[in-house]
Amino acid sequence: MTELATAHLFDMHLNVDQNFVNTGLGHLGTRIVASITGGTFEGDRLKGTILPGGGDWLLNRTDGVTQFDVRVTLQTEDGAAIYMFYRGYRHGPAEVLQRLANGEEVDPSEYYQRAAPFYETGDERYAWLTRTVSVASGWRRPDGPSYRVFEIL
Repeated sequence: MTELATAHLFDMHLNVDQNFVNTGLGHLGTRIVASITGGTFEGDRLKGTILPGGGDWLLNRTDGVTQFDVRVTLQTEDGAAIYMFYRGYRHGPAEVLQRLANGEEVDPSEYYQRAAPFYETGDERYAWLTRTVSVASGWRRPDGPSYRVFEIL
């Protein structure tokens, strides 16, 4: 079996509306819907802004894990629209997660936040993304999440 190799694809910073919609506690946990209000992304091969209108359907599970289901539109500096969606998880020690919930900046080495983004676009200049598997390592800022995204080579 071959070892996996990665290359940095881009860094991404999402801005999230802090007025979440809480759908209540179900048997799996509490579902929260957060609106993505914008953001930025930048790497060697693509750079631009994140358009308002995306969302994050978080599930704060009863086992202490937060599960992400995010959909956003990336707008590149050269005018391409790229739909990106990812799923992922955040978990860690209860006291660290409480600090995050209180809006504190917490060193990302103190908890686990990972995601697997995928892409769709009709712009031929970025068609290579639609054939790329990527992974992301993230951290939570008070106004939204940030990620370093890597393509699997």
